Amino acid sequence: MGIAERKERERQEMRSMILSTAAQLFIEEGFEKTSIRNIAEAIEYSPATIYLYFKDKNELFHALSEEGFRKFFTELNEANQSGKPMDRMKRLGKQYLKFAIENPGYYDLMFIMKAPMESHHNDEGWDLGMKSHGILTSLVKECIDDGYFKSKDAKLLSFMIWSFVHGAVSFKIRDRMKMYEELDQDELMSGALDYFNEMLEKL
Repeated sequence: MGIAERKERERQEMRSMILSTAAQLFIEEGFEKTSIRNIAEAIEYSPATIYLYFKDKNELFHALSEEGFRKFFTELNEANQSGKPMDRMKRLGKQYLKFAIENPGYYDLMFIMKAPMESHHNDEGWDLGMKSHGILTSLVKECIDDGYFKSKDAKLLSFMIWSFVHGAVSFKIRDRMKMYEELDQDELMSGALDYFNEMLEKL
């Protein structure tokens, strides 16, 4: 490996360490209470080192969101590749749950944590988030064309479906399911989704 390749690898490793540490602190302490200095202390480097990679903590947050949404969109898109519309709808819901359970930190940053949104409407993460929601909306329209859903308001139905799944995974991620400790929480959410899908087919 040449000097340039080694330096680039080290740069990527440092960037990854900064991002993973920032994500942990954002989740544990909240966005507002986390500073560049806090992140620097956690990785045992000076704040100046972090500024070589990110101009401020907003840019750090947006970089993390982009990573999460890129992975999220890829997984939802793969779940929507083949089959009848309603079958794909069910598969999409399962994949949404799977993503949230396997990536709770990303999900928290993407959909739950209170954080700055002022420049989010112009970055890649926002675009991928819109495309991810577009998968659901398009699927709802396909289901309507296939004879499902007496209501023809695809936007309203999409919001209802998203709200249900988001609510379930938010309970899990924010540790609000202690009353169900005697049950397998992942199986509980999956079972609730199955019931929800049954209701959808009767709408």
